[in-house]
Amino acid sequence: MGNGNNWDDLRYLLAVARHGSLSAAARVLGVNHSTVLRRVTALEQAMGAQLFDKLPGGYVLTAAGDEMHRVAQKMEEDLAAANRLLSGRDTRIGGSLRVTTVDILTLYILPHHIAAFRRLHPELRVDLVAAEASLSLTRREADVAIRATSRPPENLVGRAVSGLAFAVYGASSHLDRVGGSDDLDRHPWVGLDESFEHTSLAQWMKRTVPAASIGYRVNSVAGAVEAVRAGIGLGLLPCGVVDRDPAFRRIGDPVPEADAKLWLLTHEDLRHMGRVRAFLDFMADALTRERDLLEGRCPIPLSPPDILLSPPP
Repeated sequence: MGNGNNWDDLRYLLAVARHGSLSAAARVLGVNHSTVLRRVTALEQAMGAQLFDKLPGGYVLTAAGDEMHRVAQKMEEDLAAANRLLSGRDTRIGGSLRVTTVDILTLYILPHHIAAFRRLHPELRVDLVAAEASLSLTRREADVAIRATSRPPENLVGRAVSGLAFAVYGASSHLDRVGGSDDLDRHPWVGLDESFEHTSLAQWMKRTVPAASIGYRVNSVAGAVEAVRAGIGLGLLPCGVVDRDPAFRRIGDPVPEADAKLWLLTHEDLRHMGRVRAFLDFMADALTRERDLLEGRCPIPLSPPDILLSPPP
């Protein structure tokens, strides 16, 4: 359709329709009178229809021109929204935001924060994907990642908002039943399967807990939390999840070798998007306020000292 597909020509149509004359449109667009006339004429020829009637009071849209004007307005709005989004100036926080994180955060840490965030931004839908394997932010499988790691991917940008401490726990019911024993080899343990071999959690377990003591393995930390709750055995669990739950009892201090950092991450190209920025800022503030809990510093009743964990020589 020739010049009818040219957004630049539509800009001239919009300017003349808004200001009613060629000269007024020319002043707004920063061009001369003849340029505006030429571009409007070219658009009319391309569309095969007269778009304006020239009346004593100025230029007025014809029926065909009014239809084209609505199309041009929609294109203008879409382009303006895209430009704001890409430049980080989009003040409207709507649409959807895809967030990927691990199961323990999905189940135990994030829900009440997301509820508070949604009360502030009800027009924004949050799609939360629980995945131990990192989704690709580069391929836009997610917009934001919240990860517990000591080595965030180099192609992402973000910040660590808290440590994430792990300690040994047992179910209160289990520890009450077996009594205080300083021989932890006699306690059954809940372990993580081979999919966690690369993690500091699994490496600490391998160094510290005899393989014969592990009576149950699971492929998620949330699964380990629930197994320990059920009384299957002891487990190395996140303090931020279980310290506030009276069903658990911590045995000793957090294990330094298992510490991780809680990172809020996004791709460089997405960091200035309105919805991404709003979510990252909100979550950084919310999780920072919970640092004492996440880093294992909340006061809790510890197990008797005669069953404190000590690694084998």
